[in-house]
Amino acid sequence: MPLLLRQLLLAAAAATSLNAQALTQSELQELASSREWLNLGHYHPNTFSDGYTSQADDSDFFLSPNGKTSPEAELRATINAVQQPGGGNDHPACRFPARDQWIRSKLDLATPESRQCPAYEEWTETLNTQTVTLVFAASYLNSPSSMFGHTFLRLDPPSDDETTDLLLANTISYAADAAAHDSELLFAYKGIFGGYPGITTVQPYYEKIRLYSDIEHRDLWEYQLNLTPAEVRQMLAHAWEIKDRNFDYYFFDENCAYRLLALIDVARPGTNLLDEVSTHAIPSDTVRWVVKKSLISEVGYRPSAATAVSYALDELPEDQQALAAELANDDIKPGAIAGKLPSTAQQAAVLDATYEYVRYQSEAEEWPREQVAPLSHSLLLARSQLPQTSTPPSPPEPEVRDDQGHDTFRASLSAGRWGERNFNELTLRSAYHDVLDPPAGYRAGAQLQFFRLDARRYTDNNELQIEKLTAVEIRSLSPRNQFFSPLSWQVGFGARRSDTGTDRVLAPYLEGGAGGSVRVSPNGQAFALATADLELDDDLNRGYDIAPGVDLGVLYQSDRLSALGGIRSKAWIVSSQHRQDQAYLKATMHWSRLVSGFAEWTREHHFDRYQSLWKLGLHIYL
Repeated sequence: MPLLLRQLLLAAAAATSLNAQALTQSELQELASSREWLNLGHYHPNTFSDGYTSQADDSDFFLSPNGKTSPEAELRATINAVQQPGGGNDHPACRFPARDQWIRSKLDLATPESRQCPAYEEWTETLNTQTVTLVFAASYLNSPSSMFGHTFLRLDPPSDDETTDLLLANTISYAADAAAHDSELLFAYKGIFGGYPGITTVQPYYEKIRLYSDIEHRDLWEYQLNLTPAEVRQMLAHAWEIKDRNFDYYFFDENCAYRLLALIDVARPGTNLLDEVSTHAIPSDTVRWVVKKSLISEVGYRPSAATAVSYALDELPEDQQALAAELANDDIKPGAIAGKLPSTAQQAAVLDATYEYVRYQSEAEEWPREQVAPLSHSLLLARSQLPQTSTPPSPPEPEVRDDQGHDTFRASLSAGRWGERNFNELTLRSAYHDVLDPPAGYRAGAQLQFFRLDARRYTDNNELQIEKLTAVEIRSLSPRNQFFSPLSWQVGFGARRSDTGTDRVLAPYLEGGAGGSVRVSPNGQAFALATADLELDDDLNRGYDIAPGVDLGVLYQSDRLSALGGIRSKAWIVSSQHRQDQAYLKATMHWSRLVSGFAEWTREHHFDRYQSLWKLGLHIYL
């Protein structure tokens, strides 16, 4: 191109461009303080001072040296940068396409036709996204990173016909970049205190299904978002901006669910989903907020492999279940069932359920290949010799989704009597669920409580005491049967009132237990746990005490009533060398999703005296 023509073109481009200096200070401040720009920069108001700070913890996310703490400086730098001539992957407009699109729409600037962003354009073409689906993976207590559930986005391609395979769709998720060798305890500690960088990753949906559904026994709920094509493009553009950038991960608030809310806020300005977040962002709560904002067009359910296998086995009569167990354990050969079941349909149902169970155990429990391969072959061979029957039964969709369960913050008011003293009690729980809360939308037998305060006022002298501070309390009661043998377990720590024989002191504690549970009715299970307690306090003879013990009980859960009763016994063996025995009964009446009434009774024998606790009150879920 002749030099004179190039200069004329550049001059024309400069004449139609608008740099930050051309804006008045008030115009620039107005744009910089707009919700859209603050969302793009992940800016949040400072808690103890004026101004903003971005949650991005990566210097490459900013074009201004002061960009982390100054939305205005970052906007000024971005306006100037995206209008620089040229293109290519390193051009600011290609690194920050969502910012570029927003700035051009606000300043009425056209995108240069010659600008090319090869990496970004190839990325969006590969994703080939028409609609976006929010996927919620149900809670999984056996992993600290999954206790509250997990959310991610599925990028759905155009559905030209019924053959479109969503398993091949890509997903966007945000998670802690934890080292592979970190223990679950270290992960929990570093996750709570921001010890991990958070990364945004893109993976095929089938890989997510294999992890969450096939291995971790987690049902998936799929919520298709009603985003417009322009909103989908804006979401992908911002996902490109953050996908290689570090945002420190925090287990309770700046977690997987929080980052996805930020993406939706960028895609559809005005939703303001992040305004719903206070002290924590629990995935099931964030799904509730998305539903409440009318962002959902349809909902789908994908049962986990464990749910599907359990349902197929449960649908068999008891005698056929026993036969399936014998087949799976290789106690009898598949050819022998013809003499035990006269109907070919019954034989087919048993062989189908057994085969799916063996496949599941090989994947989730890693049964050895030398055991699984010949067993699977013999089951398939026997099945092929039977007539084709109807498709094996699929689990029905639960009547109540996870996002339709009770809210996770709970406030409780009660009155009661301990020994000879009457009291009023206030309990505040930040999250999440216990076994006596309304069970709809939660895992049966699962309990997970964080940051709970129990405070009492004794009426005889107006004495105010902290009865208990619960930092973490987890209980997982999973019934065993002839096919599955899960471990039931519990763990908790915090501070609680402990009887020293002469006084009740607030002592830090750590407790745990493990054992088994069996189902005794459709809604009930009996459990037995071996327990261990540790207490630390200067008022104890040696400063600490340890107590092995046992907890035997029965749990009943239904939509109207939940009840827990049993006996506990522990032997303190270091400081005081005495036994502590309790009989207990607790019940909750579920009047609605918002309110429950509860009652509690405990009879305790401790330091050669008997005392009783009575309590009656209300739970309010917020």
